[in-house]
Order: sequence, then C-alpha cells, then structure tokens
Amino acid sequence: MAHAPSPYCGFCYPAEVIQHAVWLYHCFSLSLRDVKTILAVRGVMVSYESIRDWGLRFGRLFANELKRRRPRPGDKWHMDEVFIRVGGKRHYLWRAIDQDGHVLDILVQSRRNTRAAKRFFPQAAARFAIRASSDRDRQAQELRGSEAQGPATCGAPAEQIPEQPG
Repeated sequence: MAHAPSPYCGFCYPAEVIQHAVWLYHCFSLSLRDVKTILAVRGVMVSYESIRDWGLRFGRLFANELKRRRPRPGDKWHMDEVFIRVGGKRHYLWRAIDQDGHVLDILVQSRRNTRAAKRFFPQAAARFAIRASSDRDRQAQELRGSEAQGPATCGAPAEQIPEQPG
C-alpha cells in the first residue's frame, strides 16, 4: 500500500523549518518580517515571501491539526456574566463555560439584555453538540419517573427473573 506523499516534498527547506515558520506566524500573530528575523537568529535565512507562501499553503493544515488537538468540551455548561469597560463605557460580557472551565463562546453587549444572551448561547451549544444542564435535569427527571413505575427488568418478564435467596 502506497503512502501519501508529504505536502512538504519539493521545498528547499526541511519540513520542520516550514512548520516552525507557520507556527510562529499563526500562533503569535507576528508579521512576516518578524518571523524572518526569528528564523535568521536561529541560522535559517529565508525571505518573507517564502514565509507568506508557506502560511497560505500550509496554514489550513496547521489550523486543522490545532482543532483536532483541542480539548473536547464537557456536556454541561452555564452562562457567566462579567462587566467590562471598553473605551471607558460599561459593556456586558457573557460567556458560555463548560464544567471544566473551558470558554465555549462569548457575547459582548453594550446594553444588558439577558434574553438575547440566552437565545444566543444554545447556538454555541449546538456547534459543540452539547446540552445545557437544564436539559440534562429534565432528562434525569424523566428517568427517575420511569424508575418510580417499578424496578427495571432489562426487558425480561417478571416470571423469568429468579428470586435471590437472602
């Protein structure tokens, strides 16, 4: 079975140099000339046009790899409200936070509108395919209601379940 060729094949520089340049450019929001300077300090002489080409060509691969490594959000989340000042004016920062403390999404409002924030965050939950804790509470109540009707028998009729001596 043939392996897929490396996307870095045919370039004058090793794959590690190209990956490092793309990583510097995208992770730290550096200019192309700043990345060129950092690589020059490490002994790699490359033009900023090459770095730009690498960023355009391999940036999507890099972003996909980062997205794949991102921690999965938890299944419970809640809304958090923070008051911030932007340009000397008070704004309201709403955050959707999962049970592990990861921020799923944010919303900044100039006026406090709780209803609009509550309408906004289910869309964030849908993007991450998680349910709000209120939905989980409702499901737990439905399960408790079915348990109140009688013990679970795993689908077997009551006469087939042997009595436990005891």
